[in-house]
Amino acid sequence: MTSTHQQVSAAPLVERKAYTPLTAAIDVEACLSLLEGRWKLVILFHLFGGKVQRFSDLEKCITGISQKMLAQQLRQLAADGIVERTVHPQMPPRVDYRMTAWGQQLCPALDGLLKWAELREQYSIQ
Repeated sequence: MTSTHQQVSAAPLVERKAYTPLTAAIDVEACLSLLEGRWKLVILFHLFGGKVQRFSDLEKCITGISQKMLAQQLRQLAADGIVERTVHPQMPPRVDYRMTAWGQQLCPALDGLLKWAELREQYSIQ
């Protein structure tokens, strides 16, 4: 099994919020809603590890996505602070995308979900 991320620098220690079962469920649901969309996770996995991708490169490596959908998903990810969009002032315009530092912190969480999913076979109910 390969890991989805490289070592991510440790964030400064911040006192964690105290959760109840209800507030934890609400906050996790809000986090998951940031990743909703058929293509968002595919886009993120192409950007993890500090990769910088041009719009056209993402379009080439994500089979089946339309330009409109790619632009829409990237703009939502940028609006949510997960992806950084950089427009270079040149002709023709060049737009690059990269994970923000906060967005890069998703990598270990998604890696944990993959590991959790692999355990399903061990715990499957017959």
